Amino acid sequence: MTGYPHRHLLGIERLQPSEIAAILDTADGLREILDRPIKKVPALRGKTVVNLFYEPSTRTRASFEVAEKVLSADSLSVAAAASSVQKGETLLDTARNLEAMNPDMIVIRHSAAGAPHLLARHCRAAIVNAGDGAHEHPTQALLDALTLRQRKGRLEGLRVAIVGDLLHSRVARSNLWLLSKMGARLVLCAPPTLVPPGLEAFAPVTHRIDEAVEGADAVMMLRIQRERMTGGFYPSDREYHLRFGLTEARVKRAKKDVVILHPGPMNRGVEIASEVADGPYSVILDQVTNGVAVRMAVLLLLLGGGAEG
Repeated sequence: MTGYPHRHLLGIERLQPSEIAAILDTADGLREILDRPIKKVPALRGKTVVNLFYEPSTRTRASFEVAEKVLSADSLSVAAAASSVQKGETLLDTARNLEAMNPDMIVIRHSAAGAPHLLARHCRAAIVNAGDGAHEHPTQALLDALTLRQRKGRLEGLRVAIVGDLLHSRVARSNLWLLSKMGARLVLCAPPTLVPPGLEAFAPVTHRIDEAVEGADAVMMLRIQRERMTGGFYPSDREYHLRFGLTEARVKRAKKDVVILHPGPMNRGVEIASEVADGPYSVILDQVTNGVAVRMAVLLLLLGGGAEG
């Protein structure tokens, strides 16, 4: 397996465009397996993957589990709420105990930025970042890119608006790195209170959604992450929807063949109207399917190719 020379997938920031393309191309090739009557190939038979989730997850965790099963890997899923973490065990001790069982890979989601990088320094197993705090969510950005590339035929030159909770969104950060590296033109939009300092250095920022979606090839809406908010970042959900929600009227300002993305879970009636989420431009369910294909690609490239480094 060539094109992805690393042993881990910790984030998008340090990847080269050729390495990103290698993952997307591999995912494209694996996508058809999911349409077969028997969704099973022996590619990773004998490999063991541990899914270690310290934060709640539906789509990410389930799609990693499905990807592992399709590729015939043995998997073990550990939820922090039902583990020795509740007894005070540290992340590193948990990882070392799991590694003593000789897994080939640990997939980790954690509330602390940098948790996967810590494991990568101390564990022999391959480490995949399934989301670390407000830092990165690399496989989400990859599945978003795969969905865009399937619908548009390219990433280079696309005008992509990313709208919503930029301050707390690891999805936004990973997409910012990935889409910029692949030649897309980004515009970012959020209330002033939800824009991290210095973001303007990476892409234009506006506080008007009408301006952001004007002429866009794609609009990526971000979830309001109430669980990470400790203050009043906006007056109310109703006010947020009026000023920053994606409605049918606002979709009409974008290109006629615009695609609408959302990483889920959605707050309907807050960041996105139901008629848009369920409408003809929405590719949200395609994103879910592509999530399995991308995670299959990551598993195969890390465990099936014998890469080192």
